[in-house]
Order: sequence, then structure tokens, then C-alpha cells
Amino acid sequence: MKLVSWNVNGLRAVAKKGFAESFEQLDADVFALQETKLQEGQIDLEFPGYTSYWSYADRKGYSGTAVYSRVEPLQVLHSMGRPELDAAGEGRICALEFPAFWFVCVYTPNAKNELARLDGRMEWDDAFREFCKGLEEGTTPEGPHTAEPKPVVMCGDFNVAHNEIDLKNPGPNRGKAGFSDEEREKFTTLLDAGFVDTFRMLNPDTTGAYSWWSYRFHARENNAGWRIDYFLVSEQLRDKVRMALIHSDIYGSDHCPVSLELDA
Repeated sequence: MKLVSWNVNGLRAVAKKGFAESFEQLDADVFALQETKLQEGQIDLEFPGYTSYWSYADRKGYSGTAVYSRVEPLQVLHSMGRPELDAAGEGRICALEFPAFWFVCVYTPNAKNELARLDGRMEWDDAFREFCKGLEEGTTPEGPHTAEPKPVVMCGDFNVAHNEIDLKNPGPNRGKAGFSDEEREKFTTLLDAGFVDTFRMLNPDTTGAYSWWSYRFHARENNAGWRIDYFLVSEQLRDKVRMALIHSDIYGSDHCPVSLELDA
């Protein structure tokens, strides 16, 4: 089973830059998008053999997630069930339950300049971890309970480079949004809760592997990037991971797609 995730930084924009061709080239069974930046009815972009599921932000032209799937899900969740969070109403979760696992597409809030949104980000990270562990245990915050516990595959833009190997210039970025000690520690806590960073599991020492580049200073041309887009899986799926790739040759966004292949 092939799974793909891509922060498109505006689906209407990337649709004009070869998105359909990239979608077909990647040939995923499930294809997750983050930062779609649109409302219902603002785009007509469907693909034969796929059904799409959308989580829209209340604010126009902002955030949003979506999943295209060849497999019909048992149910779909559009939030973590925590409306008190600052990120509520931003369409940051699109979670599909399949017979063998939960598939969670996430667009994690940015801590912002000067870490202005750090407190909300910390609360989000805790809530997201609890949400995913709840799915593992067979409970959901909305809709019916799942019939049985099952593992989780989560993917998306987590807005954090976990370790120094995950960005080109760790020194000058230490303490900044996306590479603060607090955000990195929360990601460690997520992994310690029983989830596996699939790319790093298969490529423990690979350097220069990034999924996001600033539009400034010719960053992509110079590969001065960050790895902030991930596929994580429940520990029980570790042995089913066959391949985890970063598709840095695919353009159209400031992020590139990442993919995961699992044994069915």
C-alpha cells in the first residue's frame, strides 16, 4: 500500500503547476494534502478511482487538509474534538479509519515568529498525541467508537525539525519556530508514546534530506532546507514499513511530497 503526503501551500495555486501530473506519477492508494487554503466548492479536482474527504478552515484562504483515497473508509473525523484549542476551526485534521489502521493527515500549527504561538502549540501537541493514542485504543472524540483498537499511520506537516540532522543550518535556527527545544521535545514525546519516524528508521544517518525550503535566498536551489513533513506509524506497524521517501524532485509548493509504502 502506497501512501503520500504533501503540503501544497494552496491547492488552487499548485493545480496550475502540474499537480495532476504529480498526483498520477506518485500513484498512491491514499494521498493526503495539507494547507489546501480553500473552501468547499472553490475547486473541482477529482481523480478517477478516488474519493476525496475535506477538512476546511473557517477562515478563507487559510490552512485546511484533505485526503484522496482509493479505499472507502469506515468513517472520517475532521477534528480532535478539542474546540477550546487555538487551532480549532482551522481544518488541521482529516482522519480516515480503514479496516487495518487509522490514517491521520495533520497540519500542525506554526509556533510563529518569536514563538508567539508556542503555548497554543504545546497544548496542540499534547492533544494530538492523546488523539492518536485514543485511536489506537479504539476510541474517537466524535462519531461512533471504533469496533476495535488498531494502529495509526499519521502524516503531514508537523512544523518541527526533530534533530540537527533534519535541517541544513541548525545553529542559527536553534530556539526559533520549528526548531525550539520545546517543539523538539514534544516530537520526542510523540515518538516515545509508541510511534516510529519511518524515514529516519530506514535512513538513520542520511543528511541533506529535506521536505521544505524557504522561498527566500535560493534555499531550494542550495538545498538549505528542513525536514518537517513526516510519516509516523504505530510501533506494531514497524515491520510492515517497506519504503519511506522524500520526493524532492517534485515542485509546485515550498514543500515536496513524502511517501510511505507498507505491506498490506
